[in-house]
Amino acid sequence: MRDALANAVWYGDGFGAIVARAALTPCEWFYGAASWAVGAQRARQAGAPLTPTISIGNITVGGTGKTPMSAWVAGELRQRGRRPALLLRGYGDDEPLVHAMLNPGMPVIADPDRQRGAAAALAEGANALVLDDGFQHRQMPRTVDIVLLSADQWHDGAVRLLPTGPFREPLSALRRASLIIVTRKLATAERAAEVAAIAQRAAGDVATASVWLSPGRLCTWSGDEESLDALCGRRVLAVSGIAAPHAFGGQLRALGATVDTLPFDDHHAYSGADIKRIVDRSQSNDLVVCTLKDAVKLAPRWPAEAPRLRYLSQLPEIENGAAELRALLDRLASPNAR
Repeated sequence: MRDALANAVWYGDGFGAIVARAALTPCEWFYGAASWAVGAQRARQAGAPLTPTISIGNITVGGTGKTPMSAWVAGELRQRGRRPALLLRGYGDDEPLVHAMLNPGMPVIADPDRQRGAAAALAEGANALVLDDGFQHRQMPRTVDIVLLSADQWHDGAVRLLPTGPFREPLSALRRASLIIVTRKLATAERAAEVAAIAQRAAGDVATASVWLSPGRLCTWSGDEESLDALCGRRVLAVSGIAAPHAFGGQLRALGATVDTLPFDDHHAYSGADIKRIVDRSQSNDLVVCTLKDAVKLAPRWPAEAPRLRYLSQLPEIENGAAELRALLDRLASPNAR
């Protein structure tokens, strides 16, 4: 699979991975130079935001928890009295559906032109904007930039830009952030603290926080909710089309399940043959569990005669930096915020 090959090159220690990274190094230099030039040009084009605008982004490719964190931030702004809208670039059919489920009734606008999407959101009555994956969209004015780093995917050693490594920008780009949040699923809190310390050294005086993306709910598409204890001692087929399938399988194992993993590429568009493969594989397992990101695509086409499909949601739990994060949200929700 495409994602498996990329991960082997980015994180592998074998001879083949070392040779591949060496061969790709000139492409990395070119990417870095082009990224800097484009970013500088777009930064000059940006003006002041028309309404409080918060970007949730990262400096690496996928797997940092942007979707659950963006949904959580939007929900927190709504609880504080704002009428937020979520702006997506529209990569993959799953993201708008996931956001619509996590924040029912909230405008979700998928448009690669963020400024056009912002205009549409304001026309719908929004008075706050949350950009899912907006850190590199520097032409879009924003009030606050939250940058996520994954403790699960952090690899000690050289920071390598695409295509040699998973970084979209060097660590020095963290200086543009308003707040850095280190997320974790399987990694320990101590590991998250180590990554936060590395990030803070690179970012200077930018504050850091850490969030555990914990297993939230085990649900069926019809809305039934089951205890997470239902996974303990069961044979579970873990289906995932996400950037970090190992973390999803690991969470299920941590809940006591014996896990049979069936990963697909990130944002995978499931075919009829894929669904048949999943159903066939389920015959040797007790339960079929996927992520919410996969459920929005699989559940509407799931065969009625197949074993029940369940999904495991993610619940952000603030572990460190709660005061900084809540102060930032309070500032965005204030009547005079821009």
